[in-house]
Amino acid sequence: DAVIRFLSGGTQANLIVISSLLRVHEAVISAASGHIATHESGAIEATGHKVITLESPVGKLTPEEIRECLEEHRTYKPHTVKPRMVYISQATELGTIYTRAELEELSACCRSQGLYLFMDGARLGQALTAENNDLSLPEISRLTDVFYIGGTKNGALLGEAVVFNRAELAEDFDYAMKQKGAMLAKGRLLGI
Repeated sequence: DAVIRFLSGGTQANLIVISSLLRVHEAVISAASGHIATHESGAIEATGHKVITLESPVGKLTPEEIRECLEEHRTYKPHTVKPRMVYISQATELGTIYTRAELEELSACCRSQGLYLFMDGARLGQALTAENNDLSLPEISRLTDVFYIGGTKNGALLGEAVVFNRAELAEDFDYAMKQKGAMLAKGRLLGI
């Protein structure tokens, strides 16, 4: 039942997913080492959405860190942005991967707090084939709201497949793709 859209690269996937799902006053939570916080030239902030960074020596977020962040922002409501999404990478920028148990806990935390869980899958191929991996694509689909399967960092000339596990989240994604210049004339072919 997933909705899949093809984009040409990871930065494009990150900025269009995040900017299309968040309202103007909402923000995304990321590990300080997360790709959207370190290697995308401020692409997310350029869409008007703050990236709230949390320090993590291993590049992975925990439910406790998320809850602390939410509490801090609720204390100053409406004078701070509203955290609405959690961004994670599988594998992380530091090469670590989330285990099934960690992703289940993070997913439960996000759902209980009304947060979207978005997994950057630029390096998903490496994570799924890692020796210590215990996650599968069906489990990732069950536990996240949106993720993408990266082609660019996995040997493809280009292309990322964005997977919306909740169809209602993709309802106007085509408009966001067109508005941000991501609906290329041969975009579907390039994605495939």
